[in-house]
Amino acid sequence: MRLLLVEDEPMMAQALAKGLRRESMAVDVAQDGQDALDRIAVNQYDVVVLDRDLPIVHGDEVCRVLVRDHPEVRVLLLTAANTVSARVEGLNLGADDYLTKPFAFAELVARVRALHRRANRAAPPVLEAGGISMDTTKRQVERDGQRLELTRKEFGVLQELLLAQGAVVTAEQLLEKVWDENVDPFTNVLRVTVMTLRRKLGDPPLIVTVPGLGYQL
Repeated sequence: MRLLLVEDEPMMAQALAKGLRRESMAVDVAQDGQDALDRIAVNQYDVVVLDRDLPIVHGDEVCRVLVRDHPEVRVLLLTAANTVSARVEGLNLGADDYLTKPFAFAELVARVRALHRRANRAAPPVLEAGGISMDTTKRQVERDGQRLELTRKEFGVLQELLLAQGAVVTAEQLLEKVWDENVDPFTNVLRVTVMTLRRKLGDPPLIVTVPGLGYQL
């Protein structure tokens, strides 16, 4: 999942981003509304977690732009206002969900994952191919009944390959979905991750390199 976190309080933004990355999400961070709009214009996000009270460009305007220009992106609004009228106002902007501060981190994760599932209705909670069974809710992977211990990035790469159902997934697509904007596109991090993932999946080999294109399962 590629996620944009828009939060103007640096310590909270850092803590939330760190926690979400531990949940195998690729997270970019923006600390004002204009920064958020700039990132939305050049990156493809699945979910945007958006604080309403933002400097430069208000969160409400960012939400309006998302709803108008990027209807495929799910929006979760964050706010300190906990009145019914404030929640109704936020949802009337077109946001998909609303969470008031303070909140439990586990609830934020659950709501983000629910929004991602809503945006990808065709994807079942358990993905299977070639003896692999991936439970995307429990974050567990097995091959031929044997549990595999994967890193977050290995899990993310395998998930994208399973979702592609045999189609080629380009290196650019994998970097965009599994990593975040800070990754160097010329780095060998993807190649190394695929190499270690192949080793953990064992024989017979499942991941095929398609020269000049990418990878397929």
